[in-house]
Amino acid sequence: MIRVNLLPQKRGARTAAGPQTSQRWLLIVAGVVVLECIGLLVFHQGMREQLAAQQDKNARLDGQIADIKKLVSNHEEIKKQLAVLRAREDAIAKLQAARSGPTAVMLELAQILTPTKGPTIDQDRFAFLRRENPNLNFSAGWDCRRLWMTSYLETDRTVRVEGMARDGSDVAELAQRFKLSSYFYDVTLLPGKKEPEKDVRLEVVNFALQLKVRY
Repeated sequence: MIRVNLLPQKRGARTAAGPQTSQRWLLIVAGVVVLECIGLLVFHQGMREQLAAQQDKNARLDGQIADIKKLVSNHEEIKKQLAVLRAREDAIAKLQAARSGPTAVMLELAQILTPTKGPTIDQDRFAFLRRENPNLNFSAGWDCRRLWMTSYLETDRTVRVEGMARDGSDVAELAQRFKLSSYFYDVTLLPGKKEPEKDVRLEVVNFALQLKVRY
């Protein structure tokens, strides 16, 4: 005799377990999708920041290129301006050299021999010399027409001055002015002699001075 069990107990259990497994897979898939979305958002944000930084860099480079193009376009004008500036600098340098060179010494000599004027004096040096010799000074009222210079020779910053004067006091005044001047130093009075002046028959003093010059 054959028995057949037609009851559906086991099949019902399998059917009940199937929906639970499907739900788990759906949750897993949904979680993976959410994580991928979050990853994509983070990646997208990073790329946007990189793009913004690159755009800023490109903008700076574009500005630098524009400035360079502007400079290149004005190259000839800038060269002309530089040439003008260099010419001015050369002119100023020449003027400065003239102020401190032989031209300045000649101007100082003319000032020493000009009525109502006198030597160019460094006040600090003058004060120091006056402490050693309180009577050291020059005569502002000296009539420089009482003296004539006939020769001025310079060799290696050493000068020899020759001329004629009415008397020894005029020679002493000239020597004093040379000593006080900022342009001359080491003034030495060389031997001279008296002799009559041929044209006006006056007795005059021939003199010679040796001194050194600064410039």
